[in-house]
Amino acid sequence: MPFFFPETPDLPLPPGHRFPAAKYRMLRERAHAEGIFASAGLLPSPLATRENLLLVHDATYVDAMIAGEIGADAMRRIGVPWSTVLVERSLATVGGSIAAARAAIRDGISGQLAGGTHHAHRDFGSGYCVFNDLAVAALALLGEAGVARITILDLDVHQGDGTAALFAGERRVQTVSIHGEKNFPFRKYPSDLDIALADGTGDIAYLAALDRALGAVAAFAPDLLLYLSGADALACDRLGRLDLSHSGLMARDATVLRFARAQHIPVAIAIGGGYAEPIDETVEAYLGTFRTARAIYGF
Repeated sequence: MPFFFPETPDLPLPPGHRFPAAKYRMLRERAHAEGIFASAGLLPSPLATRENLLLVHDATYVDAMIAGEIGADAMRRIGVPWSTVLVERSLATVGGSIAAARAAIRDGISGQLAGGTHHAHRDFGSGYCVFNDLAVAALALLGEAGVARITILDLDVHQGDGTAALFAGERRVQTVSIHGEKNFPFRKYPSDLDIALADGTGDIAYLAALDRALGAVAAFAPDLLLYLSGADALACDRLGRLDLSHSGLMARDATVLRFARAQHIPVAIAIGGGYAEPIDETVEAYLGTFRTARAIYGF
């Protein structure tokens, strides 16, 4: 029942940059200290191949990004500077989601300490997202081991515009998003189900929206659930604008995972965004997701 992590250094970012690159390393260090994955195992993510990426992305975009020949305007849209670490981490993030999805099919549960790059579109990246890891994983898994229907349940506070656009008209993949109505991205592409929440939405209203979302998932009856958990619905998140508590987020995770287990749907977790100050609050929320998974699945 292994989980995965990108074995790369922190992204090299200029001083004062808003993206909290250290959170992934902090998450891994705290998970190791706590022994969350001591039984399940925590493995380095394999790198996605060019062929994997071309399931979703335009070849010109993929090749330019990997070669470092991408334009300055395109990198500004992504929001971080190009670097070899960025490329390696992006490939590992996609590879980690593919590996976690396959492990989930086998074991019932898996995930990675990264992922959820849902703002990446076919031929451009956006919002700190280079390649769309869950979209690639979905298309890689369709047809494998009897997987005919996949749900991407996106509970990041920002709508998964890239994922929604990539799967418009694709009946084998259901896209479900619960997100802040007035938050980024300002142009939202329609998912199969979008539940847009007002600023300041708290635990009770959020969990009611989740019940509605899971009803739609149950009706679709997927063979695999790709769960983008997200930590940026926390009240203390700089970019979130919702008002969830840590206990509310853990109730969210427990609701999703108990649903998946009761419905016998394998689930792979990607952790999505988190921008709290201090960033320890985001790391704690990520840990809460994996603690909840361990409690429910017994790894």
